Amino acid sequence: MSRPAGAAAPMRPAASGTGAALHGGPLGAPGCLGAGMKPIFLYGSLRDRGLLEVVLGRPLGPACILPARAEGFVALRHARADYPLLWPAPGAAAEGTLFRPAGPAERARLEFYESAEYELAGIEVLTASGLVAADYFRPREGAPASAEPWDLAAWQAEHAALVIEAARELMEHHGRLPPGALHRHWPAMLTRARARVLAAQGGAVAGDALRTGFSAARDVEWLERRPAWTGYLAVEEHRLRHRRHDGGWTQPLARTTVSWGDAVTILPYDPRRDRVLMIEQFRPGPAARGDPTPWCIEVIAGRIDADGNSEATARREAMEEAGLTIGRIIRLPGYYPTPGLASEYLAAFVGEADLAGEGGLHGLAAEGEDIRTIVLPLDAALDALESGGVNTGPAMIPLLWLARHRERLRAAWA
Repeated sequence: MSRPAGAAAPMRPAASGTGAALHGGPLGAPGCLGAGMKPIFLYGSLRDRGLLEVVLGRPLGPACILPARAEGFVALRHARADYPLLWPAPGAAAEGTLFRPAGPAERARLEFYESAEYELAGIEVLTASGLVAADYFRPREGAPASAEPWDLAAWQAEHAALVIEAARELMEHHGRLPPGALHRHWPAMLTRARARVLAAQGGAVAGDALRTGFSAARDVEWLERRPAWTGYLAVEEHRLRHRRHDGGWTQPLARTTVSWGDAVTILPYDPRRDRVLMIEQFRPGPAARGDPTPWCIEVIAGRIDADGNSEATARREAMEEAGLTIGRIIRLPGYYPTPGLASEYLAAFVGEADLAGEGGLHGLAAEGEDIRTIVLPLDAALDALESGGVNTGPAMIPLLWLARHRERLRAAWA
């Protein structure tokens, strides 16, 4: 299941053979197990050792994977995504690897991972020892192949880190939920994986001087982590303890987290007219709290997809929610709006816009959006913030930032 994914750090190449180099130790070597199991020919992303280990839930020994070749077949790129389909092609040969599962449970994990797009079928493949009867993941009927050969190295460079991280979440549900239900949520898992990959890559910021220097690696002990629900968002139950500021450790704590990926906000600003654009829309959170007026004054916002980036998402959302083309743009410091519960991290922007009009109605009908745009002087927006008319944190923060930097922006942009 090598679904399309956003750019990610290159991974080490998996062991793979070429037409001139079919070699390797026996599949029954120490650490490989499964001597009595039928081997599986892997020709797609599972040739990446890191992904295969996540799907199996265990590390692999050095001789567990043998180079192999399926003669009379070619691995073609899916017509709409970056993963392969093994297609009959007389005279061709598809390179891959031969892996023998440790037992029925391990074979079931592989089937669970691939079941949305493939089904197991028999095939003969060539190894250094000759022809071997194996199974392979045959594309399900109707899968559209392109004419482009699938490239493992290109997939590893562009997608592997993200897919491996998403696979960790997917495989946590093996044996708990049916694969059909989970695979529908694969795009959401990729979106959450993108957030985790970016968080792990984050470096120090100037404001870190205010902190104690604690780190998750040294000063948090995870006692238990249990997925409670998954879908558009994921709910997890945790038991953990962490370092105290006095040097000791807390007692075990029960905590619940909600994850749905990262998001952006953008406040359009017209420096020539000193005006901003706000939006009004219904929000179920205030309604669930019992707020009698659950229509909130906000800034334009949207979730960052797995294959997206923050600035491009901000510009797209400005067009979708307000019909605006954004000119120059400034990124504000990112932040966690609800760190006690949600993993969401917001990338905030202020963008240059021509706000000569008076607003209107916008939003994507397919997403159930009903958005009213409001164009008003910056001072009027700040008055509304002070009086409580602007009652959402992601709107307050860019307004306060802009109040501090308005003269600089007016000089630079106007």
